[in-house]
Amino acid sequence: MTEFHHAKLSLSALDSSRRLKFLFVQGLTLVRMPLIFLFLAVSVFCRHPVPEPWFIVAFTAMILSAVTDLLDGYFARRFGVTSRLGSYADPMMDKIFYLTTFPTVVYLADRIGQHLHARVLLVLAILFLLRDQWVSFLRSLGALHNLSAKANWSGKARTVISFPTLCVIYYYLQAPAAWPVEFPAALVYALEGLSVAINVISIGVYTAYFWPALRAELQLPDNRGDTKE
Repeated sequence: MTEFHHAKLSLSALDSSRRLKFLFVQGLTLVRMPLIFLFLAVSVFCRHPVPEPWFIVAFTAMILSAVTDLLDGYFARRFGVTSRLGSYADPMMDKIFYLTTFPTVVYLADRIGQHLHARVLLVLAILFLLRDQWVSFLRSLGALHNLSAKANWSGKARTVISFPTLCVIYYYLQAPAAWPVEFPAALVYALEGLSVAINVISIGVYTAYFWPALRAELQLPDNRGDTKE
């Protein structure tokens, strides 16, 4: 076999290996969807108090969903397979996580009689979802002006804080009474307050980053025929 064929086979092997790494990273991102839907199904359809085996299933699915959110970006950078698909798919999976878990914990808090806590969680849920919609809007404007849609430090900090916070809230609401570990209410409320703070900070950081695009779009259009939807 000639040296040329050896080089061609080596390149082919490298391409195949890189593709497998790329698919592995995308799989880590997309697996969050079935995991969080499993959590939702257990939380909604199991009786209260939830049987211990089902609590373990739901809590494990929630934790794995949070962990894979941290791992997909790490492996994408380590393997050199960061992509535009990942930069859009990861925030979408985050939205699915929040859209699913927040209404679920509101429902669970209300079901066990923590009505005031349920109202607090509802406000927190609305803040999270409004922040996501605002950032999506800003990214859409940024795309018109060639601004990167990648998550910045505030988005990553929000994820690092919010995912464990939601896991703690679920444990606080649903953990079997016989389990030795019990989170104090003060810790849960402090984490919820921290989540509010990082969301407000994230809104400010993203608004500042995309402000040039937003300011440009606020200018009166030159074309008088343009219409506002």
